[in-house]
Amino acid sequence: MPANQRPTVIVIGAGFGGLYATKALAKADVNILLIDRHNFHLFSPLVYQVATSGLEAGEIAYPVRGILRGQPNVRFLLGNVEAIDVTDKTVLVKTATKTIREPFDYLIIAAGSQTNFFGMDQIERHAFDLKDLGDAIVLRNHLLKCFENAAWTKDPARQKALTTMVVVGGGPTGLEMAGALRELYRYVLSKEYATQIPEMKGQVILVEMQDHLLAPYPPRLQQAARRQLEAMGVEVVLGERVVEITEDSCRLSNGRTIPTYTVVWAAGVKASSLAEKLGVPLKKSGRVPVRPTLQVLAGNGAGPGYDDIYVVGDMAYLEDKHGNPYPMLIPVAEEQGTHAAKNILRRLENKPQLPFTYTGLRDRGLMATIGRSRAVGWIFYKIELSGFIAWVAWLTLHLITLMGFRNRLNVFINWVWNYFTYDRAIRIILEHQPHGAFAASQNLSDTMPAEACADEEELVKEF
Repeated sequence: MPANQRPTVIVIGAGFGGLYATKALAKADVNILLIDRHNFHLFSPLVYQVATSGLEAGEIAYPVRGILRGQPNVRFLLGNVEAIDVTDKTVLVKTATKTIREPFDYLIIAAGSQTNFFGMDQIERHAFDLKDLGDAIVLRNHLLKCFENAAWTKDPARQKALTTMVVVGGGPTGLEMAGALRELYRYVLSKEYATQIPEMKGQVILVEMQDHLLAPYPPRLQQAARRQLEAMGVEVVLGERVVEITEDSCRLSNGRTIPTYTVVWAAGVKASSLAEKLGVPLKKSGRVPVRPTLQVLAGNGAGPGYDDIYVVGDMAYLEDKHGNPYPMLIPVAEEQGTHAAKNILRRLENKPQLPFTYTGLRDRGLMATIGRSRAVGWIFYKIELSGFIAWVAWLTLHLITLMGFRNRLNVFINWVWNYFTYDRAIRIILEHQPHGAFAASQNLSDTMPAEACADEEELVKEF
């Protein structure tokens, strides 16, 4: 079929769900437009390692155009989706220089999730989050600046606040961040600043409002995770909420005030704000209700829905056979992205669509690393591992899942280097300042990450 007569499928989001949808459509007789606000695919489980100087930004990201290379029916548009017109079947995209309205025959929305501050604006203003590569680089710069400032302050109280780090949230991200911060301080920063701050006692505090860590994990692994954290020197505070964060303090629900300039918020996520642009009632965590075919529901769990719009991954609310919503996990997003694409192709062939059933073939279970040789893992939701074996399993899984051979090699080399040298090589404060004239004409922000996420190489094998 001539290109101008093919149906157009727009995919919003170059995360796992969006890329797997694009992959399933790439060889079909359709035109595909992939839209994302970044020009790279991000391996989000390792963002915290960029923030704690363990990895370079480009080692956990891969250029979208490199992934799509060699696919003649796939185009990529760098920009923010401003609006979705369901009636006219168009998507309004704001790029750096103009606003574009793109028509579609079918739309797959896979825009992922964002940090959930639960409506607490004051906390959102002062806390750091870790959903984006830019967030990680901003936090890394901040951490290093805090220790530089601590080295030159004469006030012991301010010095302690500058070297105290609080992580809020006892899920995998919170545990991994707390462990990485503790190792960064213990093995690197405490030694580098020892001459100027001989009495420095850096502190990492993990705060969780429930009475246990890692809510979905078995109790034995929850307890093992806490023991490993405390063995590293992390203070674990359970059963307390963060009620206020200021520039230099964090106040808990029991009245305790922790002097600190660094609070990392890892207490939850919600669907991308793009969900609100669909004009349908949303479910818990702002997720979009979908039918078993992954098409949007127009009403409160009923109604014909928006037949040509599919939502997958973290944004989609669909219950399994037990009445539980599918979790916000990478394997779920991958399967839903593929399934939505296949249902579109079935419609084009005048075949009935199929309901989504999660197979979990790529789901290895739940894992969280806590530090060097420390981790917990619930492998295939059956085998409980902790300590060194769980850590090796975590390393292996993340290396396999990373996109691009060069990325895998670079990450492996960095991990080996860190393990044997107890060092974190990426300790550079590098803040991007766009060239004045160009920045003004392109409306660029001066907080853009400085590190290029280019790692050009051969076409990714997944395609």
